[in-house]
Amino acid sequence: MLETLPPLLAVIPYPRIDPVALDLGFFQIRWYALSYIVGLLLAWRYARWLTTQSPSGLARQDMDDFLVWATLGVVLGGRIGYVVFYQPGFFLENPMSALAVWQGGMAFHGGLLGVIAAMWLFMRHHAGGFFHLTDIIGCAAPIGLFLGRLANFVNGELYGRVSEVPWAMVFPTDPEQLPRHPSQLYQATLEGLLLFALLFVLVRRGGLKWKGYLTGWFLAGYGAARIVGELFRQPDAHLGFLFAGATMGQVLSLPMLLGGIALIVWARRRQPA
Repeated sequence: MLETLPPLLAVIPYPRIDPVALDLGFFQIRWYALSYIVGLLLAWRYARWLTTQSPSGLARQDMDDFLVWATLGVVLGGRIGYVVFYQPGFFLENPMSALAVWQGGMAFHGGLLGVIAAMWLFMRHHAGGFFHLTDIIGCAAPIGLFLGRLANFVNGELYGRVSEVPWAMVFPTDPEQLPRHPSQLYQATLEGLLLFALLFVLVRRGGLKWKGYLTGWFLAGYGAARIVGELFRQPDAHLGFLFAGATMGQVLSLPMLLGGIALIVWARRRQPA
């Protein structure tokens, strides 16, 4: 059985990288925090370029203004989503712990809802349609997803299920010390690199002309990538498998996949700008 495999079967050693990128004694900067900062900045620069490809009327300066809104949406939504979706019982008993963002614990689906709320509020005071902004931000989001998964790998968290594959690794944070899938790297590739490449190709083929079209592709693409990635990722210990072998990540991603497909169909039936 895979559960009884000795650690020696891990062929590729886990590269032990200090989670702290910069330690000044009185102040520490962690790779996890850097992934958020760099991801937001790179996504912002890419979004500024995307405005030149879009018929939305949004300008580069609008992306400058939206950066602050996006940051608040990601951080607040990601934390609230983690509290609500993954550990509601713990935070009901320890409500002040919900404020300790520096201790980790962020949920993508919560961050997505936070950014959607930020985009809706932002567009109430700016010219252009809501879906014009979501198309641009959806195309830029995989940059942050890629860097975030790499940070998960550096932290040795959210590792994969026990495996016999020759590239399996023993993560120092694993209490069982068994060879596992480096699922963080799988997800970085699927949710980050491949999804970014798909959306970039669609942009070059004029996808921004159909309002909501690329938003649909982002939702469907991420939903599919997350569902596949969860097949290799170890479920959260306090949740385990929910039903029929499904994980919380898959349950939350299924509506994204279905909603994204519906949005693609709806957008293509409309007249292009």
